[in-house]
Amino acid sequence: MKFHEAANFLFDLRRFAPRPGTDATAALLEHLGNPHEDLDCIQVAGTNGKGSTARMVESTLREAGLSVGLYTSPHLDDVRERVTVDGRKLSEDGLCEFVSDIRGYVTDRAADGEAPTFFETLTVLALWEFGRQDVDVAVLEVGIGGRYDATSVVDPVAGAITSVALEHTDVLGDTVEEIARDKAGIGPADHPLVVGATGEARSVIADEVGETVTVGDGGDVTVSYDGREGLEGAVTITGDGVDLATRLPLLGAHQATNAGIAAVLARQVADVDAETLARGLRNAHWPGRFECMAENPRVVLDGAHNPRGCERLAETLGEFDYDDLHVVVGSMADKDHRGIAAALSEAAHVVACEPDNDRAEDETVVARAFETETDADVETRSDVAGALDIALDAAGEDDFVLVTGSLYTVGEARTRWARTAVPKRVDSIPESRAVIEGAHVTEAGAWRMRGKGVHRVVKTRVQPRQAQYLKEELLSLGGECAISGLNDQDLENLDVVMMATLAQFKRLVDKLSGQPYGLASFGRELQETLGIGVRPETHGYPWEDGTAIMGILNVTPDSFHDGGEYEAEADAVERAEEMVAAGADIVDVGGESTRPGAEPVPVEEEKARVVPVVERLADLDVAISIDTRKAEVARAALDAGADILNDVSGLADPEMRLVAAEYGVPVVVMHSIDTPVDPEREVHYDDVVEDVVEALTERVLLAEKAGLDRSQIIVDPGLGFGKSAAESFELLGRLEEFQGLGCPVLVGHSHKSMFGLVDRDAGERLEPTVAATAVAAEHGADIVRVHDVAANAAAVDVVRAADNPAKFDAE
Repeated sequence: MKFHEAANFLFDLRRFAPRPGTDATAALLEHLGNPHEDLDCIQVAGTNGKGSTARMVESTLREAGLSVGLYTSPHLDDVRERVTVDGRKLSEDGLCEFVSDIRGYVTDRAADGEAPTFFETLTVLALWEFGRQDVDVAVLEVGIGGRYDATSVVDPVAGAITSVALEHTDVLGDTVEEIARDKAGIGPADHPLVVGATGEARSVIADEVGETVTVGDGGDVTVSYDGREGLEGAVTITGDGVDLATRLPLLGAHQATNAGIAAVLARQVADVDAETLARGLRNAHWPGRFECMAENPRVVLDGAHNPRGCERLAETLGEFDYDDLHVVVGSMADKDHRGIAAALSEAAHVVACEPDNDRAEDETVVARAFETETDADVETRSDVAGALDIALDAAGEDDFVLVTGSLYTVGEARTRWARTAVPKRVDSIPESRAVIEGAHVTEAGAWRMRGKGVHRVVKTRVQPRQAQYLKEELLSLGGECAISGLNDQDLENLDVVMMATLAQFKRLVDKLSGQPYGLASFGRELQETLGIGVRPETHGYPWEDGTAIMGILNVTPDSFHDGGEYEAEADAVERAEEMVAAGADIVDVGGESTRPGAEPVPVEEEKARVVPVVERLADLDVAISIDTRKAEVARAALDAGADILNDVSGLADPEMRLVAAEYGVPVVVMHSIDTPVDPEREVHYDDVVEDVVEALTERVLLAEKAGLDRSQIIVDPGLGFGKSAAESFELLGRLEEFQGLGCPVLVGHSHKSMFGLVDRDAGERLEPTVAATAVAAEHGADIVRVHDVAANAAAVDVVRAADNPAKFDAE
């Protein structure tokens, strides 16, 4: 079964109306052998805040070393986002296998008028995936209510209700008390129900379940929101065994309450100390929830979609100083538009729009609500991207631009920053067909268009209406655009593969200028991806003139290739001087091994290893990089004279990106599943290159939001870190695809076990390392990280001379 066939099967289930009860969910689970029965599940219900709270619980439990599944809804871009294990979304292969297992059963039930709904089936998909991945804990965001929600098919070990307000009154009841009574149905048998709801709702829940732990507003656990520190919120949580102060990436006093709930839940199911809680909560990034995407003007995305959520959003806005508030708003038809507008009454300018969703409200209706409830200057635009363009054009540097009203609206707007256009290297018809099929194009379509892909090829994701426009325009220019075979669906972007000559792409970019539906901004992205008329800025970095050599200097006793050789300070300095003389542009100083099985090094010991060496090297005519996972070590090394941060954990320390921004230095962000590598962990990739690009996209956004420019964010695919030898070679051979991120690219391959694939054991890997350096340089690597500087510098010089002998000769 192809992925587009499996996904279309699931989306077709939306034709069945939602219903209360767990019978259909339980029956489908029984068909699959009841994979949920051995799972420890946590349910999180609530009118607002349940998604953020679920994410905080998941992040904290992962920080404690557990394997954690997370089920949430809706998704921003891809339905597989709803089901993640240890932060990685469900694979395409997994989705296909699931649908293959259930298709016959669901078809039979449909014939009897008893088919499971879309949400019921996705709930089963999540439990099936968590069961086969054998997670330690599964965190489930409840859909509607509690007692009769599909997720209540499980017997939870812990549960929480974040808040209660009027919602889904046609299903849950007409009063807050009735809704609270329904939500109380998730009460676990093993622990008190954690309750963030207040007032009468709290009393009703206590009457229903008996034992509760209340959070906030005079409860058992007190939370204090101490205001904004940069783009994080300072919180203090005290009670029920918790006593900690930390910062959250999710701003607002309501998020402090959510953090308190998450802290209690995490401690109910695992032995989590205060330090782990603090770090887990601080790493709980949640796209689309008061997510700051840009400054000057500041741009924030928040999926608030009801009056209470927008009231809390307005409270958080009050923490910022700005001149005028520009609101881009699109909502679903069943929402309280006037209530949303009243909550955002401070808006000076509103652009109402309609997200590309069958349930979306017409933009003129949303506009009327803001016209009657606010004094804002209100205008309309049919598409979200165009509305965002209008707001950004109107906003001054000291203004605030807010995108809100629905996660569907936020998801469309977020593509402006999160979409990556990936350039593909296609040298033959078979390669062309493989690239097209990789975008889930039907077999017939891939066969028809395969011959047109042997030139400039770009793969990306766009909205369905954008895809149709691009196809029509490229066809008119003599090019082609292959579109995914997935059906038009709620909030689902589609993969497209665009095929054209560079001249045709240039004409396409010209035609996209001024077009609606976000096509103008997409044209600018495409222009940058292909380098059409773009002259990159220079900052004096070593890699701006071609592939730079980063020499490895391990001042450790246990690194895999040269551990113990340069542990003494004098030996390390001498080695660095040798590398500089041999042609190193950067010297990378590391004080902790990340080889499989390596023991973590305490902060003070790591600083004692690296800081004296960095101080001694600071006067050399070379850039100094500090290879560390710890922000405290990074700060000390920068104070000692380091110029670059090299973080093999991919910003796992939440402070690291802020340190880089504070010092204004480049930071290397590597993709890694575990650091150090766990050789026992099996990792599945649908397409290792595209999966790594996608994961790095979110890491790059985190660094950008801290204040770094993409020219300062160096991406490292992480060869050997959670990848097989074959996967590492595939990353090396398709390195140019990482250029779509708009960041410099580093390759670290020196003497790695991946060369076992070509029958080279330890001690025999100098020659393949040098060969791989040549491959990396030819495929566009900006930096290669190596032990043997002279030999690898020669390889880079040969590639440069072959590419441009006249320029090389002139140098």
